[in-house]
Amino acid sequence: MADLGPTLQTERLILRPTRAEDFDAYAAFMADPSTIHIGGPQVRAAAWRGFANVAGAWAMQGFSMFSVIERSTGDWVGRVGPWMPEGWPGPEVGWGIVPEAVGKGYATEAAIAAMDWAFDHLGWTDIIHTIAPDNIASQRVAQRLGAVNRGPGKLPPPVDAYPVEIWGQSRADWRARRRG
Repeated sequence: MADLGPTLQTERLILRPTRAEDFDAYAAFMADPSTIHIGGPQVRAAAWRGFANVAGAWAMQGFSMFSVIERSTGDWVGRVGPWMPEGWPGPEVGWGIVPEAVGKGYATEAAIAAMDWAFDHLGWTDIIHTIAPDNIASQRVAQRLGAVNRGPGKLPPPVDAYPVEIWGQSRADWRARRRG
């Protein structure tokens, strides 16, 4: 099956649309209680629905989370990219990196590539990041990206019970920061 979207490369990572062979790593990531993501750990069947949702967004919207592949190993190390399901509070670039790869700067490196792509190719004028208030690691990534905390937000069902803060920045601010 051909990819439904682009492949982006950074110094250490490949970002490409989700493929069926990514599911085992994705399911393990979503089930791991040490990973922090909105909605908490998921059993394999629930992870499949989320995985299919990510893949389907590529077909329906022309964008979605990228699978993040470590160039040196070929390993799936997370998901990063543009995301805007029905009812979402705005166009988001989100991230999630497997625990074994946390601390290497992969979330920031991949998010920079994804944000450049969303601003340049999707024409987005603003990008948000929905982050749980206690997720300090993701808040630090958002800060490294130049985002500011815009305050509490509300997600649509079925994740509406989870508190989030909306971090974000405009395309103009992003481009000025990237030039500087």
